[in-house]
Formats: sequence, structure tokens, C-alpha cells
Amino acid sequence: MITALLSTAFIWLILYGRLALPFLIPLCAGTGVALAVLNRHRHTRLIMIDVFAQSSSLNDINPALKLLAVFLLIIICIASRSPFVGLFLCLLSPAFVVGVGKMRLREYIQLLALPLSFLLLSGFALLFQTAPIDTGIFSFRIFGIWFYVSEATQIRTALVIMRALGALSCLYMLSLTTPMTEIIGVLRRIRCPEVLSDLMYLIYRYIFILLSMHYIMKDAAKSRLGYINYRTSLKTTAMLYSELMSRSFRQASTNFDAMESRCYDGGIRFLDRKEKVTVSQAACVLVIIAATVCMSFLLR
Repeated sequence: MITALLSTAFIWLILYGRLALPFLIPLCAGTGVALAVLNRHRHTRLIMIDVFAQSSSLNDINPALKLLAVFLLIIICIASRSPFVGLFLCLLSPAFVVGVGKMRLREYIQLLALPLSFLLLSGFALLFQTAPIDTGIFSFRIFGIWFYVSEATQIRTALVIMRALGALSCLYMLSLTTPMTEIIGVLRRIRCPEVLSDLMYLIYRYIFILLSMHYIMKDAAKSRLGYINYRTSLKTTAMLYSELMSRSFRQASTNFDAMESRCYDGGIRFLDRKEKVTVSQAACVLVIIAATVCMSFLLR
């Protein structure tokens, strides 16, 4: 709830003076309510990223082509001086992931709600400046120092946020349509060090394993009134994380034993699929990249 309120305040400040109040008030109110509702169930959706990638209709496309396209789009987005490029990529990602990949729109928005809230909260550091006098379109005073928001900071913050959100949308477009094993296979084909790819996969997997263990333990604590008041919540949280650490070590030992029983010799091997790049897929990627480049030059 606090995150939703702060995100709503950020949207109010970045659009203050640019939209009329009859439009600004319902926009901020709707955004706050949406973030409050979506953030309630955001954590359990993170575990399903691999499932979404495996079941996506875009899973059959060559992973090297998707990785190259996403890499180029991220570079164009970061180098662009227009926030409309990031907005274009924000709309392009759900068009592919939801429209073509057959993922539910609600599930995509729930996955996007967590990093979106983080980006909006981070924007406060860019939005405010200090001055010895009252200035700007919005200001307040703390301990004799004026904190203000100006049109220049609004434009700068909007550009940075849209760049980050556009790059994030590109990464979502890759992660929700390509399993991690195929991404690692592409990295190995381009001669990425094997130790880095193995560590990448193990860390990626253990993040989800620990998240799953944490949710199960937290639900068990809730069912036993472990969060009934503040004092009990502190005690429960301390016990939960101490038990989570011991369980993570036991799980790591169990997984390593399982890997050794399957002839683990220091390298993790996956079966790579040989997906061919069709002319239509290559043409689609070229059109998207060309459109993004043209937009970055024309809309400044």
C-alpha cells in the first residue's frame, strides 16, 4: 500500500503542470489502485517465469535471433533522447508476449508491477533539486532548504524512467518467451566462459528455489498467527529467515548430491534445439529495429 501511494505521488509530480487536474486526478487514482491490487500477488508470479517461457508460442523461434534483437533494442532505447522510444518498446513487449505468445495480460501486468513500482520510487531522486530560495513549479521547505520540481527535472526524469522501462520491457520480452537453458546455450555458442554460464544458471535456479521455500514457510507462519501483532511479527520473521538459511544449505547439499549421481563433472549440459531462422522472422526483426531507430531520430 505504501509503495502504491508513493508511486501515485511520483506520477502526480512528474505530470503536475502538464495535465489539467480533471485528467490528472483520475489518472493518479487509477494508477495507485492498480498498483495496490497487482502488488498483492506479485511474488508468487515470479516463480512462474520459467513456466510462461516454456508454454509461450514464441518459444519455437531461434533463441539467438531473439537475443540479438533484444540486445539491439536495448542499446537503441538507452541511447535515444526521446521518451517515446521507451514507450514504444513498452507497448511492443506485451504485443508479442501477450498477443503472439498467448500469455494472459493480467499475468504480464502482475509481473511488471514490481519493477515498475521500484522505478517510480527511484525517480524521486531525479525529480527533486535543492535551492536556497523558493522556485520551480512545486516546492516545499525542510530545515531552511527548498526542495523543488522544475520542468527540466520533469523532462529528465521522464526520459530516464522511460529508458529503464523500455529496456525492462525488452528483457521481459526475452525472458517470458525463451527458457533460461536456451539463453545459456546461445551464450556458450558465442564462446562465453563456461564457469559464468554455469553460475548464471545455478544462481537463477536457486533464486526461485529460495523464493518457493520462503512462501511456503511464510504461509505456514500466517496460518499459525505468526503475524498477529508487531512483536510477534518480528519474532516470526527472525525465526523464518534463520530457518531459511539452514534449509538453503541443506537444499544445496541435496542438489549437489543429485548432480553427482548424474555424472556431474564440473559442467552443466543442456540439450540444444536447432531452430532455423526463417525469412519472415528475420524480416520482422529488421522492421522493428528500423522502426525503433527512425523513432529515436525523428522524435526528439
